[in-house]
Amino acid sequence: MKKVDFSKSLVSSAVSTALFMSFTSIGANAAEAEATEKGKIEIIEVTANRRAQTLQEIPYNISAVSGQELEDAGIIDASDLMRNVAGITVVDRGYRNSGAVNGVIIRGVNVDGGANGDVALSAVPTVASYINDTPLYANFILKDVEMVEVLRGPQGTLYGSGSLAGTVKYRMNRPDTEEFTGTASVGLGQAEGSEGFNLNTDIMLNLPISDRFAIRANVGKIDNDGIVDYTNVYNLVDNSKAPAGSIPSANFDPSGGFVASPGYNPPASNGDIASGGNTFRSVEDADTVDITYGRVSALFEATSDLTFLLAHQFQNDEIGGRRQVTRGTHWVDGSEQAYGDYENGAVLLEPSERDVSLTTLEVEWNLGFATLTSSSSQYTHEGNSISDNTGFYAQNNWFADLYYGTPRPLAMAERGYKEDAFVQELRLVSNERKANIDWVIGAYYMDQDTLSTQDSYMPGYQEWAFSAFSTWWDIMGGYGMVYTDNDFHYIRNQNFEDTAVFGELTYHISDKFRATVGARYFDNQFSNDTILSLPIWPFLGDEPSFKTKESDTLFKGNLSYDLSDDTMLYATIAEGYRRGGANAVPLSGSLEERPEWQQYTSDYAVNYEMGVKGYLSGGAHSYTLSTFMIDWQDPQLNTATTWGFFAVANGESAKTSGVELELQGYLTEDLHYVLGYAYIEAELTDDFYAPSGIGATDPTYLVASDGTRLPATPKNTLSLSMDYTHSMDNGMYWISQVNGYYQSDTVNALGEGKYQSDIDGFSIWGASTRLSADNWDITLYVNNIFNEDGVTGVIPENAMGTDPSENFLGNSSKDYISQPRTIGLTAKYSF
Repeated sequence: MKKVDFSKSLVSSAVSTALFMSFTSIGANAAEAEATEKGKIEIIEVTANRRAQTLQEIPYNISAVSGQELEDAGIIDASDLMRNVAGITVVDRGYRNSGAVNGVIIRGVNVDGGANGDVALSAVPTVASYINDTPLYANFILKDVEMVEVLRGPQGTLYGSGSLAGTVKYRMNRPDTEEFTGTASVGLGQAEGSEGFNLNTDIMLNLPISDRFAIRANVGKIDNDGIVDYTNVYNLVDNSKAPAGSIPSANFDPSGGFVASPGYNPPASNGDIASGGNTFRSVEDADTVDITYGRVSALFEATSDLTFLLAHQFQNDEIGGRRQVTRGTHWVDGSEQAYGDYENGAVLLEPSERDVSLTTLEVEWNLGFATLTSSSSQYTHEGNSISDNTGFYAQNNWFADLYYGTPRPLAMAERGYKEDAFVQELRLVSNERKANIDWVIGAYYMDQDTLSTQDSYMPGYQEWAFSAFSTWWDIMGGYGMVYTDNDFHYIRNQNFEDTAVFGELTYHISDKFRATVGARYFDNQFSNDTILSLPIWPFLGDEPSFKTKESDTLFKGNLSYDLSDDTMLYATIAEGYRRGGANAVPLSGSLEERPEWQQYTSDYAVNYEMGVKGYLSGGAHSYTLSTFMIDWQDPQLNTATTWGFFAVANGESAKTSGVELELQGYLTEDLHYVLGYAYIEAELTDDFYAPSGIGATDPTYLVASDGTRLPATPKNTLSLSMDYTHSMDNGMYWISQVNGYYQSDTVNALGEGKYQSDIDGFSIWGASTRLSADNWDITLYVNNIFNEDGVTGVIPENAMGTDPSENFLGNSSKDYISQPRTIGLTAKYSF
């Protein structure tokens, strides 16, 4: 691979310019800040309590980042956003399958390993995500956002979809009926390791049709060249061109083509199908990114008290491969060789694609004594991907033990997911305090269908076996074998129906002292229908089904006291819940699993929190300092059974505890800063067991012992940002920003299994400088200045590494790296 060589002068000039008169960035509205007074922090209104309040009025730990702040910092990706919120960590998988698995971790509540990521997991996330009032995790590109609110701890008494560890809410901009506005932006950049460029474009229009009706629309495109080279991909030959008669007739369709596997077969290096090895090629910058996104909304103010908001949001992703690199070695040329920077050792290209669409109707009706809000949503989220599983088969010795030692080992997984749901939420919020009481009540309904699929193939396997064992392979059909390269077939259909009522009541004991109680009652039912088969031996399959029902009540209590006009103390106890479900495993036959696998139970958490928040120096600084402890019972671990069912196992208990600090303000009238720090201890508080295979003597095996550290949770995280605004005589502004993030070391998975790995801590720094006028902005930026790998997940060598003894000469192990150093220029025009 020809490496891009940014000259030292280019990097140093970009960085020094960005650092001019400043030190760091997110949280800055700079010249655009609507501060009530220069040198004092902006008063940010949030809707966390379902009514407009400032951050410092909310009696628990909440963070908020405005859409303007995101735009100023050049943040369009949720992973970058979360690194600027104290106590939040994220497993950064890049754009490939980024919407399939929620990588956000709040307060360390996580037992899943960093290697998960290709398909939606069985257990739902511990963190709930909302687009306005719709519970949906889709990892949308962050454009035309009004505010992102991060609520720590369970939120089931305020939000329809319950959450175990916290909630992230994305509030989108609404149409404006008063004036026509618009923006158009374009950005060009280049990342370390790439031969090409990144081109991002976006346009937004706000159209007031009348004084009561307006339409707002934005659409954008992300077109990024890849970073990672797939250096030892197999050469493949089109199956459909295989000559008739070269393989058993069962492998042919009516037109005479070979259909034993989809796509292509690996050709033999010497033309000898029975004994020849693989041939290889290199694909440069394979992990291309092609994303189209948009949103259109229409606001109708029927009266001064009644409004309707209809919106449709979509995103389409086409990703060429993984932004993940192999650290180990390969044997492609017959000797052991190390991989270089930004190289992936998979023997297959691993593209993915997905489509997500969300349509919502939100109605707000001011009834005088209260405001009634109705939110109706319909969404579809689906995707698929190709994964190289060759290293997994090789590390399990399957090619030799199960598949007769093929000289051209190749295992491909086609994985897919689809989620359709209708969600209805009704909420009534008091407008006036009566008898010293404020209240919120709501009702929630969700009907959700999910589909997960996997078909695994060994392209070319039957063609090879018929050639290598020509004297007896063609008689295997008499023993029930089907001539196909499809060795694993899995379909899981699930339906989840949830009904809940929830609410909170706040009693103002005095002007300074308040008490809040909340409750949530839910009733849900869940069904799981699964098909699992080994198509080569179809009689080994099964089609188990299972249903569950559950209902319960959760509670919350909160006290808050104003020590002064600028200081508030608070304490909270809140219960969180995550639904259980059915693994639907076969309990008889050749694929029999232990009955303990059949069902997994819900898990619960109790969050204990105390804190203080307020303002300093007359409003020049604001702060929140909190300490917490979460007692987590029956934690759900996403895993797989002996025969490969996607499944969940319950542990006994875990605990997380820590301290969070957020501080922001102005050091001078023009120098603004944001500081976030969290210390978190997260560990099991009992041994974690899962069911063993049916043939094992002991019905369970130890996954991890009491005291084991929970994965993907650093003990220390620190984020720091600063910006400096220089006002020019001609009315323009020069805004310079720098931001930094640090996290300490983590572990990759729970326990000491083959996916366990120690992950080093890292820091990532970025800088930018922006020239801003009334109608336009030009920004020069450098992200990840020191080009840190920033690893947040690993698929280790002993799970998917090279294995010459199995004829696997490539290497499917990989590290999930952060976006490498990227230098770019963006321009925005407003009208």
